[in-house]
Amino acid sequence: MRSANPVLTRLDDTARVERQVLRTGAARPMTIDDVVVRTVGLLLLTGATGAVAWTYVTDGWAAPAALGSALAGLVLALVISFRRLTNPILIGGYAVLQGVLLGVASRGFEAVYPGIVVQAVVGTFGVFVGMALLYGLRVLRASPRFTRLVVGALIGVVVLSLVNLAVYLIAGQQALVVYSTGSKVGWLPYVFALVCITVGALTFILDFDLVQRGVRDGLPARYAWFCAFGLLAGLVFLYWQILRLLSYVRR
Repeated sequence: MRSANPVLTRLDDTARVERQVLRTGAARPMTIDDVVVRTVGLLLLTGATGAVAWTYVTDGWAAPAALGSALAGLVLALVISFRRLTNPILIGGYAVLQGVLLGVASRGFEAVYPGIVVQAVVGTFGVFVGMALLYGLRVLRASPRFTRLVVGALIGVVVLSLVNLAVYLIAGQQALVVYSTGSKVGWLPYVFALVCITVGALTFILDFDLVQRGVRDGLPARYAWFCAFGLLAGLVFLYWQILRLLSYVRR
């Protein structure tokens, strides 16, 4: 059973190798508290960086800052994910880059739709807490069938989003996702945004399960940074989907 979040899918393979390290006494095992503390720390770092970028990045530098941080963040995320890095400096760097992107882009949305950022933040953490409660109460479990459905849906969402972006860049047409803040929105972007939010929320169930099994299987404590990085990436994805849906509603 593997997580739909690509950041966390490799923990199962890693556990088998790292368990040998723990047997030598060279490291202590990871705990849930380790993951929680590091996740909160990364969120605070992202939020603080976002506030600085919101305040001090001028309009003339907004587009280059957003583009640069988005590209650099994507490259760093891929490196951390595929190499399973647990370096807190690199992971903290990812949080900083996401903070710059979120701060600059959110300020642009806020200028057009006052109050939308607070609504998106509240909605994001509301969904996250709700999914944590559903997982804790065992209402939703990461069964093999559930996992296959979520993974398939996530792949579909990613592929459709990339195709839609390519069509927009080549032909200027906006179908599933409306990128400009002034364009009219039909019913299809609403449906797609709701699907993205639903899929993003359900991936947390798989992530909670994978982190729990990582603790049970005895991953070293340093992998709490890797888990926190994965949860941060999921929260950022969910925030963008909710922000986009709210922008549709506010038009």
